[in-house]
Amino acid sequence: MGEVLGLGVTHGPYVLYPEAGMAGILRRILMSPKTPAHLKEPSAWPEPMRREWGEDQGLSAAHEHRMRLVEGFRRARKALDDFKPDVVIIFGDDQYENFKEDVVPAFCVFAHDEYRCQPFKSPSGLGGGTENVWNESGDFELVMRGAKAIGKDLATALLHHRIDIAYSYKPLHHPMAHAFWRTVAHLDYDRRGFDYPIIPFHVNCYGSGFTARMGEDGEDPPGPTPARCMEVGAAVARWARRGGHRVAIVGSSSWSHAFLTKKHHYLWPDVESDRRRFAELRAGDYEAWRNIPIEEIEENGQHEMLNWMCLAGAMSELGQTPRQLDFVETWIFNSCKTMAVFG
Repeated sequence: MGEVLGLGVTHGPYVLYPEAGMAGILRRILMSPKTPAHLKEPSAWPEPMRREWGEDQGLSAAHEHRMRLVEGFRRARKALDDFKPDVVIIFGDDQYENFKEDVVPAFCVFAHDEYRCQPFKSPSGLGGGTENVWNESGDFELVMRGAKAIGKDLATALLHHRIDIAYSYKPLHHPMAHAFWRTVAHLDYDRRGFDYPIIPFHVNCYGSGFTARMGEDGEDPPGPTPARCMEVGAAVARWARRGGHRVAIVGSSSWSHAFLTKKHHYLWPDVESDRRRFAELRAGDYEAWRNIPIEEIEENGQHEMLNWMCLAGAMSELGQTPRQLDFVETWIFNSCKTMAVFG
């Protein structure tokens, strides 16, 4: 019988880059001509947002926000090292990096021998630029071990159990989406090395506004529903439990994103909804998550939570609830984050 560890983390960039730039997304949206004029003044913001912005445009809050995330990653890494996995499966999403207009699969297992990328090379797109907390140059190459044979076995098992999964043996448009390389980099924040082989597991979190965000008209098909994501996660857990491997299953994402929350004019995330989701998770109420309509996920800017839905499905299947849990709330740093260790 295999053994399973569950981890919930974020791949948001807020532990990689200097604190002075952490409110950069908010500043850009404030400068947009599409932002209502009255909302460009902090006096019109929700009170918690004004307080977090403070007198220094969020710089003091940035330090606390970042350090809580760093400590969360250190706790997750300790749990990972104590568990000593044979493989780490990372549920994450592509953001117009590897999957573009030619194909957008609902789910995809990456079964590669190795992954390489230059995360701080400029221009780096979603990499974030060359300046980083480790002072690594643009030429720095992050090399991560793959698990091709185990990935193929996972895809085979899912297909045999009515999960219509896509699989990949080589990158398409991008060497590695940032949801995956950042997760590895975050878990190796103290730069002790990360030698665990990984299986990136793509979840389509684009949502029905995929092409609209690129300035095109029309609605796109949505991502998979929370219920379907949880079914996929449960199937992964059953595969892991039947096999002889020690498997770490990681759900990687922030929760509600300000730049996806239209009802707030893209200025602040849906903190209230995130609080409800967190209370449900803390109580082990996986059924509440299973019943969330995909339309509600998109309205609340929680598109990326589908990665956590896959993790939740696995943990529900195994009867596990969080033993370590932290909700890092924010109104100005684009998205609330949750860090969790299950078991």
